[in-house]
Amino acid sequence: MKQIIECVPNFSEGRDKGVIDSIVKSIAAVDGIKVLNVDPGEATNRTVVTFVGSPEAVVEAAFQGVRCAGEVIDMRKHHGAHPRSGACDVLPLVPVSGITLEECATLARKLAERIFKELGVPCYCYEAAAFKPERKNLAVCRAGEYEALPEKIADPARRPDFGPEEYNDTVARCGAVNVGARNFLVAVNYNLNTTSTRRAMAIAFDVREKGRKKREGGSLTGKVLKDADGNDIWEPGTLKGCKAIGWYIDEYGIAQVSMNITDIDATPLHIAYEEVSRAAAARGLRVTGAEIVGLVPKRVLMDAGKFYLEKQQRSLGISEDEILKIAVKSMSLDDLKPFNPHEKVIEYLMEDPSELAVRERLVRMTLKGFADETASESPAPGGGSISAYMGALGAALGTMVANLSSHKRGWDDRWKEFSTWAEKGQAIMKELVGLVDEDNAAFDRIMAAFGLPKGTEEEKAARAAAIEDATLYASHVPLRTMKASFNVFELARAMAAEGNPNSVSDAGVGALAARSAVLGACLNVKINAVGLKDQEKAKTLIAEAEGLAAKAIEEEKEILDIVNGKING
Repeated sequence: MKQIIECVPNFSEGRDKGVIDSIVKSIAAVDGIKVLNVDPGEATNRTVVTFVGSPEAVVEAAFQGVRCAGEVIDMRKHHGAHPRSGACDVLPLVPVSGITLEECATLARKLAERIFKELGVPCYCYEAAAFKPERKNLAVCRAGEYEALPEKIADPARRPDFGPEEYNDTVARCGAVNVGARNFLVAVNYNLNTTSTRRAMAIAFDVREKGRKKREGGSLTGKVLKDADGNDIWEPGTLKGCKAIGWYIDEYGIAQVSMNITDIDATPLHIAYEEVSRAAAARGLRVTGAEIVGLVPKRVLMDAGKFYLEKQQRSLGISEDEILKIAVKSMSLDDLKPFNPHEKVIEYLMEDPSELAVRERLVRMTLKGFADETASESPAPGGGSISAYMGALGAALGTMVANLSSHKRGWDDRWKEFSTWAEKGQAIMKELVGLVDEDNAAFDRIMAAFGLPKGTEEEKAARAAAIEDATLYASHVPLRTMKASFNVFELARAMAAEGNPNSVSDAGVGALAARSAVLGACLNVKINAVGLKDQEKAKTLIAEAEGLAAKAIEEEKEILDIVNGKING
């Protein structure tokens, strides 16, 4: 698996576009780096940059970003609403794929050491990269912010993990960087219908994991209670893995609860939204919406959308875009400005448009365009792609009946039953849509193998092996189409028997489409398999395909009997 990590540095400049652009340019100039998002905030005077790449590329780009920030930002002149300790305030490395959090922590420590050695900028290591247990908490590393650095550097117990023994001009200009390694963090601000920072802070204390100091009588102003050792007693908040403060934002003219969700498994975004809304209501306030800062993994919004659909007792078996739309509207993520999931979701932004266009050439066409391409002189798309698309349409029809059934008046107590069927249908449809282009790619692979050179014996052998591999692959793809299309019958049967009777004909057409898909793909298995040199493999593939085709004919007949029985009364 390819190793990919994400880096989300926060730079202490959110107003000067020239400064921001120069920092981003220094990051993007590193080979293998893709900048996914640049999110400046005027009130906070802070910009969040998100970029991804291989571990080596990301570490180099992070270093270059710190170097540039130290050249173009003077912390002696910086003011903003957000806590900060340096020109580059935080520099977390986040594992995305093929690499562990522990490996990212090792990279972070080496990066922090390099930043100090080569740039003279002091560094604290936090979260998974922390050298000291207490420094896992970013707030401990950043305590006192930039202004406290002279006294912290002079104190051996509070000195940076990598830094000078005395405060100097470099530190005065650049401040200190907090370099860490963490899992995905969701930064979100909850908009309140108040201008009171004090009330926003009270809500933050209610919900954040750390909570607030416990006071006599449970009041907000009473004497702070102490334990036997004289330490302050803290009353935990309601949300695990959440840090929060309250502030006022001049740009919007409202107070917000600003939150970092550091454990999205313990506290998903939608649960945090609901809890902040509850805490606000308990204090006579209302959350009018939420503002996501930076990017989020797709599952954060998908889980939220499904949560709110379940609350509405609506089917979850709808398209990904529709689920995301429910998430956006339910949490009013577009309260302050437009919210486009395709600009905020990490997975979408990591996609290479050119690679995606090649991989999804057919399914991105219009219906007419697809038909015209099929009718052209080109041999592809052919029967294999058409079979996969017929299967996808069969699954789509079964899913439609499930969704209509989940909304049928008088069937409210059965919404979950039909939602489950609709989700199954969506999964089958997604697989078959992918096979439309994969079958086309299999044909291209055979053509490429036949085009290999054959001037020498070695070239002839390599070409023959490539043709055999490509032919075997081209036989397996339609077999997968057969298996996926066969799964449509279970859905179509259930919807014919139990679904909305007004849509029973649609379930029948779904079964017809599935049967055609299975039989069509069977023909493609056979025509490709007969070209294999390995005849034993060929016989096995053909036998499996013909067995599925025979069963498909039986399934179609049984489902049509149910459909016609219902239509004829």
